[in-house]
Amino acid sequence: MNIVILAGGGGTRLWPLSRSKRPKQFQRVLGKSSLLELTRERLGTDFPEDSLYYSVTEGTAGFIRETFPQVPEDHILVEPEKRDTGPAMGFVAAILELSTPDEPVAFLPSDHYIADHERFRASLHVGEGLIRETGKLLDIGVEPTWPTTNLGYTHVGKRLEERNGVEIYEFKGHKEKPPKETAEEYIKSGEYLWHGNYYMWTPRKFLEAYEKHAPETARLLREIQQLWKEGKKDAIPEVYAQLEKISIDYAITEKLDTKDVLIIKAPFDWSDVGLWSELKRVQEENSDDNVVQGVQHISVDTKNTMIYGVDEKKVIATLGVEDLIIVDTGDALLVADKKRDQEIKKIVEKLQEEKRDDLL
Repeated sequence: MNIVILAGGGGTRLWPLSRSKRPKQFQRVLGKSSLLELTRERLGTDFPEDSLYYSVTEGTAGFIRETFPQVPEDHILVEPEKRDTGPAMGFVAAILELSTPDEPVAFLPSDHYIADHERFRASLHVGEGLIRETGKLLDIGVEPTWPTTNLGYTHVGKRLEERNGVEIYEFKGHKEKPPKETAEEYIKSGEYLWHGNYYMWTPRKFLEAYEKHAPETARLLREIQQLWKEGKKDAIPEVYAQLEKISIDYAITEKLDTKDVLIIKAPFDWSDVGLWSELKRVQEENSDDNVVQGVQHISVDTKNTMIYGVDEKKVIATLGVEDLIIVDTGDALLVADKKRDQEIKKIVEKLQEEKRDDLL
């Protein structure tokens, strides 16, 4: 099985730490290793180096070479520009189809937290086996804990079987980022899982899905594939720029025949680390439910607060506050109500309007 680590995303909801020049997957938000390094570490020795690929943009390719200098250049697949996961994953599938068309491939986000690495690897192995047996797409769904509107929801049917402690379910449909009222209904029904974005299939099957559900995208991907095969890589950016900017969830997943998909229910604690409150949740809290990382903290009557900094010599003192997110990166300071951290992207949008590129 080949593994493709997706490392081209932005992560704006973790501003001011996550920036366009160094997104969250390259930041050390969970200790002394970056999220990218943790992604590689959790694969252990189950997957050899020559089976690992990295999907990146021009702006993030350098971080892969810096972090993993042993990775061959032909395993760093650089999309010509950011056009979301639909084009990015299609691009990778088109390239891999040239060499390993029917070998299962798993796309892994590089910016997630997973507690049980052994159970995660077991899920990948179960997915690989099912692809070889059934030819179906495998995806990992996570038990939802709150009605977030920032994730997709997978509708699951009956439990089909269990392999090595991993449960497999029928797929009944997918809805990407529903409104809050709908998300609340999904959770109440008990029939939905969060979409973890761990797609597993073969390159050939992925491209067949594009041809069926996004034919114009498929046509351009085939053109790119031919240019790559002929060694005309300089011509690829012009074609790639014509691809619709869309996530694979909207382009393909919501349109898939339910009979072509199986769902693995995640047997591990998971977070997409997309919010500061999520980052707080997955770390050890002190007796006042505070999490402090990267700075010295003087606390007086402070509760349920996340405090993060990049200067270990700096002292942050708090008095009589609770439910806050405090992030100090030297050039920017964020103080936010923890219950509203989903809205941090509004700050990023305001900075974009004011053309504050130095803070983006």
